[in-house]
Amino acid sequence: MTATAFAALPVSSRVAFMRQHLIDPEVCIRCNTCEESCPHGGIVHNDDNYAVLFDACTGCGKCLDPCPTGAIANWRDVSSTYSVDEQFSWSQLPAQQAGIAIDLKDAAHLVPPTIEPAEELPALAESELTDAFAVKPAAPSSASRPVVNAFKRNQPATATIVANVRLTAPESDTDVRHIVLRFADGMFPVLEGQSLGIVMPGADSQGKRHAVRQYSIASPRNGEAGEPNTVALTVKRVQGGLCSNHLCDLSAGASVDVTGPFGATFLMPNDPAANIVMVCTGTGVAPFRGFVERRRQLAPESSTGKLVLFYGAQTPQSMPYVDYLEELPVTTVQRDFSYSRLEDRPKIRVQQRIRASAALVSALLRDDLTHLYICGLKGMEQGVEQALAEVCGTAGLDWIRVRDRMRAAGRYHVETY
Repeated sequence: MTATAFAALPVSSRVAFMRQHLIDPEVCIRCNTCEESCPHGGIVHNDDNYAVLFDACTGCGKCLDPCPTGAIANWRDVSSTYSVDEQFSWSQLPAQQAGIAIDLKDAAHLVPPTIEPAEELPALAESELTDAFAVKPAAPSSASRPVVNAFKRNQPATATIVANVRLTAPESDTDVRHIVLRFADGMFPVLEGQSLGIVMPGADSQGKRHAVRQYSIASPRNGEAGEPNTVALTVKRVQGGLCSNHLCDLSAGASVDVTGPFGATFLMPNDPAANIVMVCTGTGVAPFRGFVERRRQLAPESSTGKLVLFYGAQTPQSMPYVDYLEELPVTTVQRDFSYSRLEDRPKIRVQQRIRASAALVSALLRDDLTHLYICGLKGMEQGVEQALAEVCGTAGLDWIRVRDRMRAAGRYHVETY
């Protein structure tokens, strides 16, 4: 609601509000981390969803950092609170309620930031502005509607390991695997940009079931190598990592329990004319491998949009899919690799390569058909955004305005872990 719209409300319509903490069922992987980390018993679950008890939640924030997906970080201002039963019934978060307002001097948080487009960009309609409470970013307008949460921890899908291939060089101290799972016919439909959860067998020393671990899907919607009912994962073995070591040690023929799919926003646009700029480090390349495979499988003449990949790793030997990407023609994907630990060479990071490609990047950012995706370690978006701000400044653009326009249109996405 804008200040103008608020001022137009009759006093009788200015309803007092309460802020309610909610969990996004489209992003939640049902790992139980939030319930276990809440010191007040404020989170409960059934077989379908997790819910926050309004009267028990103190807003302490102890559940926020442990959540692996960010599903816990959602709030709505409401005139009457959503019940637990209502939260259990949701397949997606409700929109911010209309007409929720307080005195103007206290209502600044209800007003989306003003977006003044650069001169060369057409003005956005008010309906296109990012809603202050729409914490979840929009999916690309041309993306298909994904299936979400078809399988939960108490009723998982069972998949069989088809392949487990090491992607990184034997001499590298980084062990990253390409793991292919096969499901029963039509059981686990996915779209590029979604993820799934692996249910670890057994329990911890306190007898609690192990948390579900989330992995991005690295294959296109029609399966790995065009084989129906398969999905590929990119799994890095982490020292002491319970699930990563379990997966990396599995051989072909082994079975795993799987939850999901998850994710309704970090989706690849279906529009063949869409330009897709992908920025990632390490295993953050996983969803982009699915993007590239999707475009690669389509007839070249049907996909006029550019795929541009800025990809960083420590060394070529520790970079997943480097051989695969190098073999693809530049007409399929234009890639720019950066390495931070080459012997006797200066450190190069993805943001430096973005600056070096300023002409290409700024031209793409001016195009309303361009979608931008950032995936990798938490915090990397800060350096990337700084580089994009410098690129835009050189080109006479305002990065904040460009970014907010892209976000409002479902063309700007960040997924870090």
